[in-house]
Amino acid sequence: MYKSFLRPILFKFDPEKVHHFTFSMIRFLTAIGFGGLFRSMYRVKDVKLEREVFGLTFPNPVGLAAGFDKDAKLFRELNNFGFGFIEIGTLTPKPQAGNPKKRLFRLKKDQAIINRMGFNNGGVHEAVERLKKNKNVLIGGNIGKNKVTPNEEADSDYLICFEALFDHVDYFVVNVSSPNTPNLRALQDKEPLSKLLKLLKQKNSEKKNPKPILLKIAPDLTDEQLLDIIDIVSETKIDGVIATNTTIARDHLKTGDVRVEQIGAGGLSGKPLKDRSTEVIRFLSEKSNAAFPIIGVGGIHSAEDALEKLEAGASLVQLYTGFIYEGPKLIKQINKAILSA
Repeated sequence: MYKSFLRPILFKFDPEKVHHFTFSMIRFLTAIGFGGLFRSMYRVKDVKLEREVFGLTFPNPVGLAAGFDKDAKLFRELNNFGFGFIEIGTLTPKPQAGNPKKRLFRLKKDQAIINRMGFNNGGVHEAVERLKKNKNVLIGGNIGKNKVTPNEEADSDYLICFEALFDHVDYFVVNVSSPNTPNLRALQDKEPLSKLLKLLKQKNSEKKNPKPILLKIAPDLTDEQLLDIIDIVSETKIDGVIATNTTIARDHLKTGDVRVEQIGAGGLSGKPLKDRSTEVIRFLSEKSNAAFPIIGVGGIHSAEDALEKLEAGASLVQLYTGFIYEGPKLIKQINKAILSA
């Protein structure tokens, strides 16, 4: 129904407006009692799907990636579609509008999306108020810095978000890999990244019940840089890596060059990212001898795509663009395939 009826209608309109409309519809349908129907349609409950990863028990290994529910406004309703966990954010200390619109674009021929949202969010403290109402959804907190904060002062922004979210999320994700905040990716360099992660680990160790800390990396890193990531994870003793964020590459697209140039800058997600994301997962897993858990994300549009990432070394997977193109049925298909594998 989604792909044959709803998606063609939704895809006739501006992607960002459709995003907000879809949020409103899901919230409305849940409020009038459709939450149970969604659970019965899409949720797969089986103890064989449970995964113990970085000290947490995930009811199943299929999560929603950060960027979809930036402000923790819909995590309970989205959980009805069968996700094993929901990652909110990226959140910043202060509210910010993000980059000028239009900033979200579909590449239908490629089953892809280009976005340059720019960490638009209402600020971490506003999200915390909503997270206080969470009862049973496993939540990841994806944190970043405000656009106006210089890189030299970025550590303080990440610490503010860490402290504010600590009692309300199950794990943290340090996002230094978005291409849509100026100079943010420079924080992936070995020295500043090690410094930031050590600082967060120190603060975490002072807590009564420390939370897992993960690093989200770009797919555009070279092999040498990926080896640096392995060294950094080992040195700082963070708990895992999310591979990968969106890419700035535009290789082998079916969409015409003129259209791609018209869209301009932004991170590309969806099917064109699938192979590179899997390559990064496999490289990190093999070169580190599977020394740390990896959450695989990027271009998962089918159960086979998810299984490929798990076989490459991922412990868990996440969806975003595939969820938009394929609909909630994809979550059920992946979980069923895992049970059958």
